[in-house]
Amino acid sequence: MLILLLVAIWYGSPAHCRWRLHSPSAVEQIPPDERTVPDLILLGAREEVRKRTRYDASYQAVCYPGGDVDPGRGACSDVIIRALRAAGYDLQLLIHEDMAENFNLYPQLWNLSSPDPNIDHRRTQNQMIFFGRFGEELTLGTAEEDLPQWKHGDFVYWRFAGGQQHTGVISDRTNSRGIPLVIHNGSVAREEDCLLRWEIIGHYRFPAQP
Repeated sequence: MLILLLVAIWYGSPAHCRWRLHSPSAVEQIPPDERTVPDLILLGAREEVRKRTRYDASYQAVCYPGGDVDPGRGACSDVIIRALRAAGYDLQLLIHEDMAENFNLYPQLWNLSSPDPNIDHRRTQNQMIFFGRFGEELTLGTAEEDLPQWKHGDFVYWRFAGGQQHTGVISDRTNSRGIPLVIHNGSVAREEDCLLRWEIIGHYRFPAQP
């Protein structure tokens, strides 16, 4: 009984969670030439955790296409951008091209009269519109019957109590209840059990899976 109790305490402890995060995940054990787009998205996001990217949402002029801010810094939305770039998708280019043709379909929150490729792709509101148009919109639910719809490489969008939006990439690791961890950047990029921490307002998969 004592051994079982110690095992239960260990598996529910933060130390065990940290041990799991330092062990290769299922996706990391897939041979590189067999990895799919969702695998590459996940691993691209996890690279932000490895680099301990510091949060910085400030406006910066970047080149176009393929532009990026200081690689040691970035906002939550930059986790999405860099994860997709690791899978071969330039979200800066994709969003700018769509906004150039369909500017009125995107939120008009910043007093702009035309797209700005320096910042448009870094705004969570624009990302949600783009993924809603060109990806898959999936469940917002996290009940047991909903969990199979949450796949690694998916994108989640939250709303904080104050109204600000936040985003992250769904992990292939889960907590003891089978709820996936999320890779996000709110101060420093990290992978943690936070899917239920804030109000979920968006869940997308890009590109849409057949």
